[in-house]
Amino acid sequence: MRAAVEVRLAEQDDMVAVAHLAERAVEESPSAVQGSPADASRLLEHLSVLLGAGGQVLVATHEDEIVGFAVLRVIDPLLFATTTSLYVDAVFVSPAARRRGVGHALIAAAAAVAGERGAENVYCAPAPGARGMHRFLARLGFAPTSGHRVVATATLLRRLAQENPRSSRAAVRVGRREATRAAIEDLVARRRRARAAGLPTGPVDLRAFQEERDAALREAAERAADGSEGGADEVLGELGVVPRRDATSESVPS
Repeated sequence: MRAAVEVRLAEQDDMVAVAHLAERAVEESPSAVQGSPADASRLLEHLSVLLGAGGQVLVATHEDEIVGFAVLRVIDPLLFATTTSLYVDAVFVSPAARRRGVGHALIAAAAAVAGERGAENVYCAPAPGARGMHRFLARLGFAPTSGHRVVATATLLRRLAQENPRSSRAAVRVGRREATRAAIEDLVARRRRARAAGLPTGPVDLRAFQEERDAALREAAERAADGSEGGADEVLGELGVVPRRDATSESVPS
């Protein structure tokens, strides 16, 4: 069977067979992330989207029967990748055709695509528990690289919500700082307007007023000592002080 295996680009008529093989691949995956049962129609839709985005699907055939496939993407230079790379999203061989060179032929065809597109590296991310695929890739020279981490969306949202109180306290602190800053800016603006209008903007100096008041009180006391009660009342009235009178000094009508 090894000599009879052929690898070519998938055609539109091949997509249904590839979708059914992909359905089998999902069922065999020891750590399926999809979280839903395999569905050939849904996988067929995904394959169509991938092809529309510039991806490629290779199929391995034996006696006009599709026995394996590989999904490829050429990745242009990105932020942390300065060279073009070829990414093998999936590679799968039908159980009946395994250990007969089908996977080797698919990877060889992928390497040829990488050479044609100027890709310096070929990446492949098989499922973590697919030991056979990991051993197969290791024999071909694939080395471990940075690992991926995955989390369910519901779990991520719940964990983020648990961190929310801390974020709320930080938001309160930021809000207080903003309020203080706004109050200072308002005070500065009011003082600028007061200076523009010729009004005093600093603290009021009451020392001159106190000295004047003390002198007036001394003058009132001297007048009282001289017996000029009206003069003392006049001085106190100028200061806005109402003289205190005893009840006996008030005239009571008889």
